Amino acid sequence: MAGWTLLPEYSSLQSELGSLESVFALQGRQLTSDPLSEVILIELDGVRYYVKRYSGAGKGLRRYVGRPRVKAEWQNLKHFARWGIPTAPIVAYGLERKGAAFVRGALITRELEGTSDLAEMARQGDERLSDANWVDGISRQLARATRALHDHHFAHNDLKWRNLLVNQAGELFLIDCPTGSFWWGPLLRYRIVKDLACLDKVASKVLSRSQRLRFFLQYQGGERLGADDKRRVRQILRFFEGRE
Repeated sequence: MAGWTLLPEYSSLQSELGSLESVFALQGRQLTSDPLSEVILIELDGVRYYVKRYSGAGKGLRRYVGRPRVKAEWQNLKHFARWGIPTAPIVAYGLERKGAAFVRGALITRELEGTSDLAEMARQGDERLSDANWVDGISRQLARATRALHDHHFAHNDLKWRNLLVNQAGELFLIDCPTGSFWWGPLLRYRIVKDLACLDKVASKVLSRSQRLRFFLQYQGGERLGADDKRRVRQILRFFEGRE
């Protein structure tokens, strides 16, 4: 059984993107590949699209139990859009099962034109990261987006700088979230710390201490740290100790 959805605004691409079969037949520039999935970049009518194709869900029970990663990713991007978090526009998505077993699936998103990921900007020493006003603008957007996730009891689980895109207008986008999920209680608190620690991992090498503290205060929505805030900051700073 196969289910496939091409969004109405992309109906002109029916012949290329109208079915799972046609999507798996697409040829494009391979960007990433592993035993279970690949991402290719294609161009149609002058517009570029990212095609993520999953050809497996893992061994044994993983094929039957839980939500396939491709389904999690398109559902999570829909959550982002619903919560007002800018993300990559979904073009098409779907999957195929044989009985209860996952066979294959795909997600297609439209390119966010003129964007760079923050991790690459840090590696290249992009001059914008030395502009205090620019950093503050990105920090405020990221704080709002991260807080929106957590206020919905949702943790990204891979909230790294490589999954944060910025365009020339200084607008921030969150992408690539196949492992994000909803949590409650102590598990949510742990995942929140993990998200914030992932963000701080690169920030600690690129930004000043005052900029990092300002981001946390923007996230918290306050002007100074309380006792609980200080405890969480310590947890964030210690999160990766002994893990690498």
